[in-house]
Amino acid sequence: MIKSLFNKLFNIRDSATVERPKSFSTTDLGKSLKPARKPAKPLEDISVVSVDLAALFYSLLFPTRVKDTGGVANNLERRVMTEIEQALASPQVIAEKVLKLPSKVLELDRKLADPQFDIKDLLALIERDPLLSIEVLKLCNSPAFKRSDRDITSLQQALVQLGREQLRKFVTTCLVREMLDIKPIYFRRFGAEIWRHSMQVAFLASELSDEDQDTAFLLGLLHDVGKLAIFKMLLDAFVQAEPGEQPNSGLFRQVMTTKSLTLSSLLAKYWQLPNTFETELDKLASVNSRPQAGLAAVVWRANVISEISMLHQAGQLSPEILANLLQQVNLDQTQFDGLHQKLTQF
Repeated sequence: MIKSLFNKLFNIRDSATVERPKSFSTTDLGKSLKPARKPAKPLEDISVVSVDLAALFYSLLFPTRVKDTGGVANNLERRVMTEIEQALASPQVIAEKVLKLPSKVLELDRKLADPQFDIKDLLALIERDPLLSIEVLKLCNSPAFKRSDRDITSLQQALVQLGREQLRKFVTTCLVREMLDIKPIYFRRFGAEIWRHSMQVAFLASELSDEDQDTAFLLGLLHDVGKLAIFKMLLDAFVQAEPGEQPNSGLFRQVMTTKSLTLSSLLAKYWQLPNTFETELDKLASVNSRPQAGLAAVVWRANVISEISMLHQAGQLSPEILANLLQQVNLDQTQFDGLHQKLTQF
């Protein structure tokens, strides 16, 4: 039922100076921006075009107002990078003080997943949190998910129209959203865009997965929590920064894109999520290879599709680069256009 819903929703038819590291969203596709003379290589060989997708996407999320200083980090960046290394050594500090997972997430998710759990008790459990109820209804009525001209005005109505599994995803999404509390106006755009990206990856991962769609959904939703944690460290450091000092070096961008996935994996372990989350996030965090199978490969593909869509929407991809990136995720232009149209509604 979930897959059918997604098919309708997305209109999918069955069918210091350092060497630039790779991350799971960096499709390092070679040296030339011109089309390769040789026939297109298979998906496993990502050497068709040189595109640092991670760098492009980082610049979209966090546009700098000053010139990129390359591999030279400023005082603000050095302070944050030191904190990142400390976080990797002691993730419990980050989990408890910087990015705390709402305690209700796992408990409520287990109850929502249990078909034997009484519907009335289920609705009462959600309604005990008025803010959660409001957020769920807002999500149900958002352009990306609204299924009719009539608004959903109650959780009972949402359950009838969407079903238990879809309601479970919405509730989980709203609970995890509580971790993102971005107050300074200057940084609010980053927070909004990274959350939008996480939602896109979650729903795409659920649709693309042939395994456990619910696990794929939550894995996609949580894959960037390390990036959120680093961003919150940056907010704290920014208070002590010199006037006009901003994170604008290529070095900081590299650290944020490569270290964040390792931190996501460590946080999943500390939060005592099922072992699958730590295992699959570890695969995503590998700097030397991209995952070839399992949920990690699904989230990798969902992540790249989302990044391509958001960059395309911002007008930052030439037709040539777009075509080559789509080849990496096995999408033709028509399939991407259908997905992109829906993803812009998030």
